Amino acid sequence: MKSALLFLGAGLTAGALHAEPAGENGSLTFYLDNDLFAGSDDGYTNGARISWNSGSRPVEELRGVHRYLRYLIGDESSFTPFQRLSGFEDASDISYNHGFALTQQMFTPDDPLPYAPIPGQRPYAGVLLLGFSLHAMDENVLNSVGISAGVVGPHAYAEETQDFIHSILGENKFNGWDNQVPDEFLLNLHLEQKRRLPFLDHRRGSLGMDGFTETAIDLGNYLTAAKVGTIVRFGYNLPLEFSDPRLSPDAYSHKLFRSDRVMNSPWSLYAMLGASGSAIAHDVTLDGPWFRSYSSGVDREPFVGEVFAGFGVRYECWDFSYVHTFRSKAYETQDETTSFGSLAIRRSF
Repeated sequence: MKSALLFLGAGLTAGALHAEPAGENGSLTFYLDNDLFAGSDDGYTNGARISWNSGSRPVEELRGVHRYLRYLIGDESSFTPFQRLSGFEDASDISYNHGFALTQQMFTPDDPLPYAPIPGQRPYAGVLLLGFSLHAMDENVLNSVGISAGVVGPHAYAEETQDFIHSILGENKFNGWDNQVPDEFLLNLHLEQKRRLPFLDHRRGSLGMDGFTETAIDLGNYLTAAKVGTIVRFGYNLPLEFSDPRLSPDAYSHKLFRSDRVMNSPWSLYAMLGASGSAIAHDVTLDGPWFRSYSSGVDREPFVGEVFAGFGVRYECWDFSYVHTFRSKAYETQDETTSFGSLAIRRSF
């Protein structure tokens, strides 16, 4: 299965690289969430993604799925309610880029030994998604629309991936994957808006600070939720290209906002802090599928909060970032809060 995922990811990447005009600053990013960084192996135990984001594109070049996502992005061609909520000062003067991503996530209970379902513990679940996203930005607002399609259940191949990794690390396998959330096709829509916080923008020589808010809505049988949050960065030569290294429901835009600021060094070093809160109406990994009879044995918490902190390093076309997240309980009988680390490695072109 690992070979199949790598083959598919390589194929998607090759197609993106072939389609990218020279000098357009596209980016290829590998993301990894893992609780190994927190010294545990349960709950949200692993998430991996490979994503491609284009450089700035004339809107006329949008094709396929990305072309239809434009109706929700907030520009002049969008449905009227989305135009009113866009936040753009001039909807005719915005920049676009698009992306896609292949994502796999896995979830396990605390106890790896039982073969039978464990009452009061998170059910086994695997998710595999292919996502398409469109991003539109001006100097103060970034709007993102993403659509993801995939599967939850055995055909997400989370068991095979975990077994492969554990065999390499010499760790015991989890025994209860036969009880995982059953197969169901997933379709999800993600709407997100980031707004610059001007009062946080400060520059003194090469040192700087900035921040932004983010609001998001997810609709679908994978996740139905609403989120609000904020992120603050500070450090040396803050990069124009930036994305939170944690997995989100869509492929990130690699640029926050449009800017004419000139980078004065090939190096960047910065720290980041953030917090968010979510109201959740449905999570397939805890509630189970919509269209099949299934009981997860747990009661999902309707509200989840988290805080995170980390750092990033950039040198020329390479970026590395890491954050550590502390998240409140996802279900009522969860023994402890969730903690995991996230890293991202990006190559810009």
